[in-house]
Amino acid sequence: MAFSSTRAMIGGGGGGVNPNAIFGYGNAGSGKSSVTNKVNSSGVVSTDTTGVGTARYGLAAAGYGSDKAIFAFGYVGGGSYPQVSNLVSNSGVVATDTSMVGQGRRNLAAADYGSDKAIFGYGNTGTTSYVHTSNLVSNSGVIAADVSGVGTARWKLAATTYGVDKAIFGYGQTGSLTAVTNLVNNSGVVASDTTGVGTARESLAAARYGSDKAIFGYGNTGSVVSMTNKVSSSGVVASDTTGVGTVRQYLAAARYGSNKAIFGYGNTGSPVSMTNKVDTSGNVATDTTGVGTARDTLAAATFG
Repeated sequence: MAFSSTRAMIGGGGGGVNPNAIFGYGNAGSGKSSVTNKVNSSGVVSTDTTGVGTARYGLAAAGYGSDKAIFAFGYVGGGSYPQVSNLVSNSGVVATDTSMVGQGRRNLAAADYGSDKAIFGYGNTGTTSYVHTSNLVSNSGVIAADVSGVGTARWKLAATTYGVDKAIFGYGQTGSLTAVTNLVNNSGVVASDTTGVGTARESLAAARYGSDKAIFGYGNTGSVVSMTNKVSSSGVVASDTTGVGTVRQYLAAARYGSNKAIFGYGNTGSPVSMTNKVDTSGNVATDTTGVGTARDTLAAATFG
């Protein structure tokens, strides 16, 4: 899809000049869910939209095609990892399941890259089977076959876009907690490990803000936290910033409104539906009362 250099600079993959976001799926405490909640370009979260597709948790999501998004992978329990994806239109409509290739797994991460494509990576295929496999997504939302892993195999990590057209995977659990990161260039090539910065943790979230920067936030260091780590436009991760908002894990995050971000939902001991906005300087706001079904291990992406 052709788009102007201004659109590419401001919007990047998975969201145009003034995009929206969507939270979807997850564990509602009483069981898996397929419900979604849209976030408008002002950061207002909408009430629940009836779920479409296989209810699951531990999935990931990313933008693709400059203004659309995709949910994929995840877990339904009982050792079952459905190999399905759900495309999201540029108006936020979630499509029914699409069968996909790639090894089924959970607690992986995803981000858009190269202005109109996406990448899913890492995760867990069994009780302790951590992997570093990745799958590229075309600008039409087609997921490619597995690519041999690069970097430390792990799960419960996070990923986000930075620098307009690149991506970064970071943190997670390898059997022990880590702060290692892996950069992804604008062709979707994953780099080897970069020594971690900040407190090692798992079950966090990440999103882009300020047009070309990113932020990792919240998670579990052995105890649940709200600390954040900013990422520069060149992919350099900063040291810990004291957390704002309720400590929690298993949350999700996405960019909205061209240069802001939002962390949402998660688990504080039970699933919650609170959100925390991130301004254009990467400052995290205090809690906003949640809207929609409380849940954790969900995913979020930018669209429109």
